Amino acid sequence: MIAVSIIVLGGSLFLKMDSNTSKIVLAIMVPSVLIGLVGLVDDIKNLSPISRFIAQSIAALFTSAIIISTNTVGSPTGNTYLDFAITILWIVGITNSINFFDNLDGGASGTVAISSLALFILSSTSGQFYIAALAIVLSGSSFGFLFWNRNPARIYMGDAGSLFLGMILATILVRFDPNPINRWAGFAIPLLLLALPILDTLVAVLSRLQRRTSPFQGGQDHLSHRLLSRGFSRRATAMTLWGGTGLFSLLALLISNISHRLEGLALAVSIAIFLSLFFWFFRQNPDSTKR
Repeated sequence: MIAVSIIVLGGSLFLKMDSNTSKIVLAIMVPSVLIGLVGLVDDIKNLSPISRFIAQSIAALFTSAIIISTNTVGSPTGNTYLDFAITILWIVGITNSINFFDNLDGGASGTVAISSLALFILSSTSGQFYIAALAIVLSGSSFGFLFWNRNPARIYMGDAGSLFLGMILATILVRFDPNPINRWAGFAIPLLLLALPILDTLVAVLSRLQRRTSPFQGGQDHLSHRLLSRGFSRRATAMTLWGGTGLFSLLALLISNISHRLEGLALAVSIAIFLSLFFWFFRQNPDSTKR
């Protein structure tokens, strides 16, 4: 449902755009669909982590080449090669973080819905209407999917859904151009919109490295598992994760709209909240058995 809605919108926009903008739409849609298909194959045949990583890297390489060659990457560093490397790392990293975050009924779908809604507000108020159109369709579709995916879930997105969502959200965030004058605040806005999946990935990967196990090995060491181990119900856990996403999304909106003098303060508060949550979650010790 989500994929179909976005593909239809992307196709309609593609027919109405000039050649340069059409390339950007292709850079968003084609890799997202292909990665979704890779996820579908993974759901059926259980691909190896290296196979998924290679497919994601190729898709990210394709997207980065088009976006950077058309000079449409948000908040560039000014160095083409560095922009290229950062864009690939961002796309692969976020695609996997959304995939990792799909370990609880409604966890990933709710987070994507909230983050995309915030992105819609940010992009529409700054005149980036193609990004806004994709973001609101992504948000609306995710909210619709969440109705059936919330606890107790009646449908699941699997790797096909989570990889598709991660790829398309990572790509449109790269294309998004934040408003703040402060460069660091501009870089922070996309990170804040996806702060919870990024936090989840950091906590899980670092805890696995601490235990000297593979970061690619599944385990019950995600944020959701740590909240469940503290006595949260599955529904309360999902609502807590949604609340965290909402909080960081509000901080992104705040940074985008406050005066330049206060951008640094808001950024410092955001970093402090993120680090506090990281240390709190990292100290929890759920069972590390394979999920």
